[in-house]
Amino acid sequence: MAEASGEQPVNRPLRRAILSVSDKTGIIDLGRFLARHDVEILSTGGTARHLADAGIPVTSIAKWSGAPEVFGGRVKTLTPRVFGAILYDRDNPDHAEESRIHEIPDIDLVVVNLYPFESTVASPDVSLDDAVEQIDVGGPSMLRAAAKNHRHVLPLCDPSQYSRFMAEMESGGITEEFRREAAIAVFRKTAAYDALIAEFLTSRAKEVPVFPDSFYLPLRKVQDLRYGENPQQSAAFYSRTTSSRGFEQLHGKELSYNNIADLDAAWRVASDFDAPACAVIKHTNPCGAGTGRAIAEALRLAIEADPVSAFGGVIACNRELDGASAELLESMFLEVIIAPSFSHDALELLGKKKNLRLVTSGQPSVPMEVRTAAGGFLVQTPDRVAGRGNWKVVTKRAPTEDELDALGFAWTLCAHVKSNAIVLTRTNQSVGIGAGQMSRVDAAKLAISKSILPTAGTVCASDAFFPFRDGLDIVIDAGVVAVAQPGGSVRDEEVIAAADERGISMVFTGERHFRH
Repeated sequence: MAEASGEQPVNRPLRRAILSVSDKTGIIDLGRFLARHDVEILSTGGTARHLADAGIPVTSIAKWSGAPEVFGGRVKTLTPRVFGAILYDRDNPDHAEESRIHEIPDIDLVVVNLYPFESTVASPDVSLDDAVEQIDVGGPSMLRAAAKNHRHVLPLCDPSQYSRFMAEMESGGITEEFRREAAIAVFRKTAAYDALIAEFLTSRAKEVPVFPDSFYLPLRKVQDLRYGENPQQSAAFYSRTTSSRGFEQLHGKELSYNNIADLDAAWRVASDFDAPACAVIKHTNPCGAGTGRAIAEALRLAIEADPVSAFGGVIACNRELDGASAELLESMFLEVIIAPSFSHDALELLGKKKNLRLVTSGQPSVPMEVRTAAGGFLVQTPDRVAGRGNWKVVTKRAPTEDELDALGFAWTLCAHVKSNAIVLTRTNQSVGIGAGQMSRVDAAKLAISKSILPTAGTVCASDAFFPFRDGLDIVIDAGVVAVAQPGGSVRDEEVIAAADERGISMVFTGERHFRH
C-alpha cells in the first residue's frame, strides 16, 4: 500500500543474506563484500563450502533453520523459517508479531541462480532422468518469494547484478528502482526457465500436440541492434535458449537487423541443396543461385545470374569458402558472406575488407516460425521441399532426365522466393527470378525481364498453380521447355492442354510454396 501511495520503502540495513548458486562467478567477491558489511551469510552445500574455503564466514541454512537437508539435497531451503523470513511484510504489524512469536528473523538479500538445466539438456544424449534432476525447485521458489517482497528483500538472480548491488550499498542503500528491476529480472528468469523445462519435456513426450493451448518461447537477448529495418525503428536480436544462435561472426562491422534477416534467408537457400551450392540474396529474396562440383563453381554461377543485383548483397555457401571462391568476391561490394567455415586463404584475403561481415553458420533448430499479425502471433512449422517422389507428369511429353534435374533445382529455389514467384533456371543455375508480385502473369514477366542469361531452353517453377494459361504462355514464349507447378486449379486441364499445344513437358508437384 505504501508503494501505491508513492511513499519510498524504508531503507533498512542488510543484516542477513542467503547465497545459494550453481554459477559461482563473482560469488567470492560478493561474499567478502557482505562480510565486510557485517551481513550474516546463510548458504547451502556446495556454495557454503566454496565460501568457507575462501575464508568467508558462513552459516549453513540447515543449521540456521533447524531443518536438515534431506532426500539427497532435493530439499534444503523449503522450510517455513526460510520462506517466512523472506516473505513476511515488514510493514504489517500482524506479520511482525507472528515473526516474533515464531522466532523468524529477517532475510534481507537472496542471491540465487538456478540449476544448469539449459546446459544439461543442450547435450543430445541427455537422459530424461538426468534432465529432471536438474530442475530447480527451491531456487526459483526463493527468488520468486523475494521478488514478491522486493520492497524489503532484494533478489539477485544473475552474477551480472552483483556490481550494481555493491555500488548501491556503498552509495548509501538499495534504491527502490533497483529493487523493482531485480524483481522483474527474477520473473523473467523463472518464466524462461519454466518455458525451457516445458519445451524439453514436451520434446520427450510420446504424443505431442503440434500447437499446444499455450505456446512459450524461451529467448535470450544476444545483442541490441543499431536500429530495425529503418533508423526510426528500435531492434534487438534474440536466440532460443535451447540452442546456439546459429551463427558466429568472424569479421567485419556489427550485424544489423536487415543483415540478420538476409543471412538467414541466404543460408536457408544454400543449405537446401545437397550439392555444393551458393545463393545471393537481396531483401530476403534470391537474385542468383548455383550449384557445382566445387563451391567456387557454384559461386560463379550464382553471381553470373544477376551481377547487378548482387551488388551490396548477402552470399551464402553450403561448403567451406575457399581461396578460389574468395578471389571471385574480392572486388565485389557485399554486406555479408555466410558459410560453414572459411579457409585460411579466404579469411586472409577477405579480411582485408574491414566492413565485410564474415559469418559461420551451424544448423540452428527452428521447430516453429513465429511472426506478429493482427495484434497476435502467427505460428507455423517450417516449410520443407519434398523430393520428386510425388511428382506427376501431366503432359504428353515427359521431361528428359536433364529437364527433371533442372526442375528439381528450380523447385527448390522457388520455395525460397516471395510469392507470387516464378523462377527460370538451367540445371544448376538461376536465370530469371520474379518475386513478390501481385499476379502470376506479372511474376512471369518480371522473371523474364530480370534474365541476363538466355532464357531459351530454361525450365520454370511456379510456387502455386497457374490459374490461367496466360502466365504459362508468357514463359513458353521466352523459351521455357519444362514446367513444375503444384497443380490444383479448376483450370488445370486448360493449362495442361496449353502445355501440350506448345510441346513442353509439365509436372505437378502436389505441394505449394507460398512465402509471404
